[in-house]
Amino acid sequence: MAGNGNSDQGGTAAAAARASNASVEHVLKQAATAQQFCGALAKLFGVRPTEVALMRLEKGLLSFVHPEQLRTAGSIPVSSSSAVAAHTASTKKTELFNAFVKVKHASIFESVKLNSSEDVERTGQNAIQKLMSAPVLDAQRKVLGVVQVCRKGFDPATAGPDFTLDDLQQLELAAKVLSALPFVK
Repeated sequence: MAGNGNSDQGGTAAAAARASNASVEHVLKQAATAQQFCGALAKLFGVRPTEVALMRLEKGLLSFVHPEQLRTAGSIPVSSSSAVAAHTASTKKTELFNAFVKVKHASIFESVKLNSSEDVERTGQNAIQKLMSAPVLDAQRKVLGVVQVCRKGFDPATAGPDFTLDDLQQLELAAKVLSALPFVK
């Protein structure tokens, strides 16, 4: 903002962002279960609850905590070279893909039927078109898990709007809140 002579507006925008972050943090901290947390995250990003995934890292494997239907679908080795969640965990960096179908990735979990009423109405729209992925880190930067938010559809246009850098920052904030919640530890 420097150099435009309008730094007051920048300060106002920053204050609004902090207030927004504080309210998001407050809402997410109220979640007593992984399902409640992921439901709140889905509302925040305007996606279906089944478009939010939470994985916990245990013994080198990322295991699904949410959506519930993926709990028994298998685990992802952190050493996997084709899973975005594994890459997020190993690099400890957030990632954003608005052309996810072009990204080489393990798509086995996309084939699992999630059977929510919204998904039944959208049969055939299972392909992840857009995805954000963030590591869940404890205070010592040890990976506890990974949280992902996606938009599914037939193509990018039917999946909904692109994720933004602001969205990615909100997901990072959510991951930070998540790291302190008992169902992740």
